[in-house]
Amino acid sequence: MKRFIFWDYPRASFPYDIMVALILAFIFLTPADVFRDRPRASDVAMLPGGIYMIGPEELAGKPAAERPQRAAELIRKRFRENVTVIKVEPHMGAEQEVKGFMAYTKP
Repeated sequence: MKRFIFWDYPRASFPYDIMVALILAFIFLTPADVFRDRPRASDVAMLPGGIYMIGPEELAGKPAAERPQRAAELIRKRFRENVTVIKVEPHMGAEQEVKGFMAYTKP
């Protein structure tokens, strides 16, 4: 057990190759759900015409009056642009769930 823990096997030996195979199997065969490690799209996306699409988790808990200010902060952080957000509207999905928010800015 001590040799197994401290990896005391010489290279190109059978036990060494087994250890490497086990490590590679763990890396490539473990499902992403185990670690909840999913790639995520950007939280803020720029659309043509001074419109920005903001992910639902960024503004969902905010009151409607605070959303433009928070949207402007997110846009500044992501794109390093100083913008004034005029209005923020929820973008609804097919089942009437909020898929994101559309932030309209001044030209």
